[in-house]
Amino acid sequence: MVSFVHTRRQLDAPAPNLVRGVVVTSYPAPIERKSVRRTALINTSFLVLLIVMCWGLLPRSASAQPQAADGAASPLLTPQFQQQVQALTAGQIAAPANARIDVTIGSLDPRLKLAPCQRIEPYLPAGARLWGATRVGLRCTDGPVRWNVYLPVTVKVWAPALVAAAPIAAGVELTGRELMLSEVDIAAAHGATFDQVGALVGRKLATPLAPGAAVRADMLRVRQWFAAGDPVVLIARGDGFSVSGTGQALGPGLEGQQVRVRTEGGRVVVGKPVGERRVEIKL
Repeated sequence: MVSFVHTRRQLDAPAPNLVRGVVVTSYPAPIERKSVRRTALINTSFLVLLIVMCWGLLPRSASAQPQAADGAASPLLTPQFQQQVQALTAGQIAAPANARIDVTIGSLDPRLKLAPCQRIEPYLPAGARLWGATRVGLRCTDGPVRWNVYLPVTVKVWAPALVAAAPIAAGVELTGRELMLSEVDIAAAHGATFDQVGALVGRKLATPLAPGAAVRADMLRVRQWFAAGDPVVLIARGDGFSVSGTGQALGPGLEGQQVRVRTEGGRVVVGKPVGERRVEIKL
């Protein structure tokens, strides 16, 4: 309650008038000019204070309420919802048959202010790959405001793979004796791993390898099966048949890269090197 005490002189107390909850008192006797200015300042300050106090009591919209973020995030904390997200991710992971899958659900950015939602639907974004650090989409399908956010998810796929038994320097040609089979998280990186020693014998490392680190395809130097000008065997494969012939390589035969070959009849074809002086053409 705000009260005012007039100490300057006693005034007659007229009947108060109520204007929207504010008491306005009129004085019939004239007051000095300085007192009028002082009283006007006091009344103005009182009105400003009253407006500020009333503004603090006004209701806010749902989107501006701080508890809106808690209302939207609360379904994410329930075990049922987390199981729903894990079921979505586990069904989309391309893993070996003997792999062990571990899905860890992260948390939303605490700075997000989401409107309350009665039903949140998880989905896999277009082009997303459930491998390593990835994300799952969340959209509100039943609420005053439809929103869409992304929830971080970490997918670990534990499977047997060949790892370094001891430190291996870059450029070393693998023989298989420096490798051993161990269970690793093959989803920790994008490069494919190997579980057969024969696929790595004779390959050279492009980067050094620490003990226990898995050998991945992107760590190996590209193999060159033949040089430009070498004679090669052409194998044309179609649906249920294959035809072979000979030709001359017009470029180096690098693994995974296409090469141009001139046939005996003078025609130039394009294929992929698949072995020592061998090129495969898909019909």
